[in-house]
Amino acid sequence: MRAKRMRVALLCAAATAVAGVASASAETATIEMLNKKGDERFVYSEPLVRIEPGDTLSIAATDKGHNAVSIDGMLPSGAEPINVPFNKDGEITLTEPGVYGIKCTPHVGLGMVALIVVGDPANLDAAADAADKLPPKAKKRMSELFSQL
Repeated sequence: MRAKRMRVALLCAAATAVAGVASASAETATIEMLNKKGDERFVYSEPLVRIEPGDTLSIAATDKGHNAVSIDGMLPSGAEPINVPFNKDGEITLTEPGVYGIKCTPHVGLGMVALIVVGDPANLDAAADAADKLPPKAKKRMSELFSQL
């Protein structure tokens, strides 16, 4: 009986240690909302981000007048929509693998979109179909991003 308790205690300690390592290894990726980057206007600083499930996406309101919201149809099953309000910073821990598309509501027509890939892009086809429904400049930018996957 004593050996069994000792084994259970060791297993619990090992599980706690592994959980601590897993959460300590989570990464943070940052996207800035910008009026201009190089020759491009109204862009996210990183239009394509690749992270692992459990990593955090930080969205910074570097320039004012922008938001970051999920694009309809570009969200993995079971994932919470991204909704960073105008002129605010936001942090989202993404746990569901797949492709997430975000847009700036007033500037999507000017091509202000980004693609976040979390682990395995399981919903790639559905996300690509949804990207085809975007305004022309956003659709073109998304097509370029999908070609990098």
